[in-house]
Amino acid sequence: MASKKSPKPVMRSSSSGNSLIPWLGLATIIILLDQVSKITITRLFAYAETLAVTSFFNLTLVYNKGAAFSFLAQESGWQRYFFTALGLTASAYIIYLMRQHSAQKLFCTALALIMGGALGNVIDRLLYGHVIDFLDFHYLETYHFPAFNLADSAICLGAALFILDELRRVKK
Repeated sequence: MASKKSPKPVMRSSSSGNSLIPWLGLATIIILLDQVSKITITRLFAYAETLAVTSFFNLTLVYNKGAAFSFLAQESGWQRYFFTALGLTASAYIIYLMRQHSAQKLFCTALALIMGGALGNVIDRLLYGHVIDFLDFHYLETYHFPAFNLADSAICLGAALFILDELRRVKK
């Protein structure tokens, strides 16, 4: 009597064959570019020194003890630890989300940019007690947008991609 062979079990990883490595790699590149740019600007500029690059853009070295747009910068110092903890907590949650959705390229790209930017600024807070900003856009020297850095740019780009991804998902 012939016996039927049962099908071999299929081995699947929890990430359905996708890896976090590309997303963590992108976040790492953002962190490295951010930190190299900040080290460069601090070696070339004195605090508050400004170099006009174009009629609407300057390089200038400033420090931000607060969050975006210097929010809470005038507080007594607790904000350093709060924003550090917030950045680390957000990064842990982002890794969880990337693990759950690693096959969704645009979503994970957005998250990787946000995480890389957040960790770039966390490094500044831990090392210096403030975030180093140096990109200064202005209009006719009368209105200056708050200075920012590459980490902030990555966070904004990631947020824009996150919104785009969500809009694409809603249309489906």
